[in-house]
Amino acid sequence: MATDVHRPVTAPAVHVAGLTRSFDGRAVLDDLHVDIRQGEFVALLGRSGCGKSTLLRILAGLDRDIEGTVLVPRRRAVAFQAPRLMPWKRVWRNVLLGLPGKPERAVAERALDEVGLGHRAAAWPKTLSGGEAQRASLARALVREPDLLLLDEPFGALDALTRINAQRLVGELWQRRGCAVLLVTHDVEEAVLLADRVLVMDGGVIALEQRIDLDRPRDITGPRFAELRAKLLERLGVSTTTEAS
Repeated sequence: MATDVHRPVTAPAVHVAGLTRSFDGRAVLDDLHVDIRQGEFVALLGRSGCGKSTLLRILAGLDRDIEGTVLVPRRRAVAFQAPRLMPWKRVWRNVLLGLPGKPERAVAERALDEVGLGHRAAAWPKTLSGGEAQRASLARALVREPDLLLLDEPFGALDALTRINAQRLVGELWQRRGCAVLLVTHDVEEAVLLADRVLVMDGGVIALEQRIDLDRPRDITGPRFAELRAKLLERLGVSTTTEAS
């Protein structure tokens, strides 16, 4: 029987023990154990179909058909790869979507200012670029003042330059906010760039845990960065060497 309980203030932000989630008799998550400390930035890597997004949905409270223990903060928010903005609502109204009560526009504008999108508060979603739409999605998450921010491939659909800017923004927001973050990504370099700790999922469990012992801001051209990236790629089955012809 599953337990989904909100964590005390002094406890880790996330505690998962013995988590199992099956689809059609196949365990996608199989007796999974993982903790995330308060204020820690964790990246989750793994091949497609390994259960990364399933875990994120469970932590977000979107999937409760589970076995095991899942302890999470009461205040949590999710940003997905698709911004999921409602086209018939202006940007600032999208940011407030789902909030209890009747928050004022100024609440949304403060969150939009934080992601550099305050000037587009009154715009319609269809007029936003891909990067702007993703920033609006981040603002919608941040306006909830989360103790746990869940990011599911949030930069996957962005072009290379926009992606770099979005990564920098998320790093800055995390350092300013101090919340715990779980980033699901396929991008090993992104994981090493942003995270305190990288987890590699395989076979429904955490197959590798790698602490990222690099100072911030991080130099992607440095030898230690390259070493960590190569180690993670190797665990994912990607060769980082080529044979001479």
